[in-house]
Amino acid sequence: MSTLTTTRPARQRTAHTTSAGRMRALARAELTLLGRSKGTLFAALFVPLVLPFSVRQAAEGADLEGTGLSVGSVVLPGAIGFSLLFAVYSALVNVYAARREELVLKRLRTGEVRDAEILAGAALPSVAVGLVQSLLLTAGCLALLDVGAPEAPYYAVLGLLLGLVLWPLLAAVTASFSRSVESAQVAAMPLLLVSFLGSGTMVPLEVLPDGLADVCALLPLSPVIELIRGGWTGQLSFTEALGTLATAVAWIAIGVFAVRRWFRWEPRR
Repeated sequence: MSTLTTTRPARQRTAHTTSAGRMRALARAELTLLGRSKGTLFAALFVPLVLPFSVRQAAEGADLEGTGLSVGSVVLPGAIGFSLLFAVYSALVNVYAARREELVLKRLRTGEVRDAEILAGAALPSVAVGLVQSLLLTAGCLALLDVGAPEAPYYAVLGLLLGLVLWPLLAAVTASFSRSVESAQVAAMPLLLVSFLGSGTMVPLEVLPDGLADVCALLPLSPVIELIRGGWTGQLSFTEALGTLATAVAWIAIGVFAVRRWFRWEPRR
């Protein structure tokens, strides 16, 4: 009996002294808090599931002739893009801002948890929601829109993984420039709207004028959409994929630098 009571706390202490253990503990706590935030939960779970219907209407009205695209190959990447924008980015902007204002981040930094672990642990529930949602949306598009199997599935998987890495970073950067949870929601709107309209989620870049398409291709969500769409259609050449990948990696590097340089761990005075 005494052996059991002494070894169990020791095992728990060992689990929490590893980086993975600390992040799991933070993720469990954040998941509990996320379930209590009805507004954030609604935006993360239901908005990305409704918006693809608007994309379908826009795709059916667009002139896709000569682009090699179908309605399904437009809707599917756009639906995943919405999940990244709302379930991951928008939700995490609120999470980071709220935990900073509640002094949770400041208290965590006084312990053994590293800065990267704090941010990653807080992001894990939203990232998991975004991943599950993306898989469900993909299954729905396959069943309802006759999208077919992806021609180059490795591009689609790579695009989704890059998005799940990039958008938590951008959420942390956006939260850095807000003074409250309310202002964080406002601060997230510009990037949200620009990505919503210009990254190929509503209208594919293939139907835009060349100059405008080249500019929109540099937006942070664009390489994710292009890799996923190219993975399904098989129209993305190796050279084009490298360029798209370079854009995504550049945005990740910018995000890491910006978080290290500007992320605020305490409320603004």
